[in-house]
Amino acid sequence: MEPRQLGRTTLRVFPVGLGCMSFPDERTAGQLVQLALDAGVNFFDTADLYGQGTNELWLGTALKDRRSKVVIATKVGNRFEPGKPGWSWGPSKDYILHAAEDSLHRLQTDYIDLYQLHGGTLDDPIDEIIEAFELLREKGYIRAYGISSIRPNVIREYQRKSKIATLMTQYGLLDRRPEEEILDLVHDASISVIARGPLARGWLTAQGRTDETGFLDYNADELPGLRVQLTELAGGADKLTQLALRYSLHHPAVAVAIPGSSSIAQLTETLNSLSDAPLSEDELAQLQVILKKQRYEQNR
Repeated sequence: MEPRQLGRTTLRVFPVGLGCMSFPDERTAGQLVQLALDAGVNFFDTADLYGQGTNELWLGTALKDRRSKVVIATKVGNRFEPGKPGWSWGPSKDYILHAAEDSLHRLQTDYIDLYQLHGGTLDDPIDEIIEAFELLREKGYIRAYGISSIRPNVIREYQRKSKIATLMTQYGLLDRRPEEEILDLVHDASISVIARGPLARGWLTAQGRTDETGFLDYNADELPGLRVQLTELAGGADKLTQLALRYSLHHPAVAVAIPGSSSIAQLTETLNSLSDAPLSEDELAQLQVILKKQRYEQNR
């Protein structure tokens, strides 16, 4: 699979990265990172909130000996006190500047490749937030910055006001909301999409989920039948993950998809499903029939 460029930056990433939120422990984190590296993965996404910084520490330890060969992305904006439950949203300029230094320390590096706002609303001090990111870039603490959001109006505001390189947003077969008003918008602005959740919490894997919950506007009764249709189109249950990843990557706005993994078995299945074959017009046409049209109704 050929590397893809992140926005207007010089950063180039393997099209499938590793979402690091679900690391269960330090040993497994190291094993997952090594397995991903062996497959050519060079994009690793975490956040200061995950494990109240522990996740960043584990990732930094796993990558410190090959720092120049990888792209590390982390996020900021959710305030927490180590050892105390819960967190609050508070992305002030001062907080972002101090939080970046904390992340650098935990990641055991002197620069972050991609620093992302971990959420956001129109009520935030957006100009102040942009100033913080720009200052961090001027200091060399970060190479580029972006936002993680599912709010179209917030995305438009940062697209209009800032130099964000990336937008992380949920996108895949079971969440097509970005297609309605986001993907073309950011692509035209040379902003790259990082597609999180491409496997829909495990619904789009060979084993599938065993619980009775639905996913967005697909209820629990609809999903088994949809899975049968998608499995048939994919050519078997063992190809369902591959179809899901190919779909998340098919729009030119998307630079990288980041399925998460908490076990060696999960990541092995994902890596064994990698394919550089683009979706055909026939596959896309069939998917248009099978899948629901979706749009953002809330979280504007």
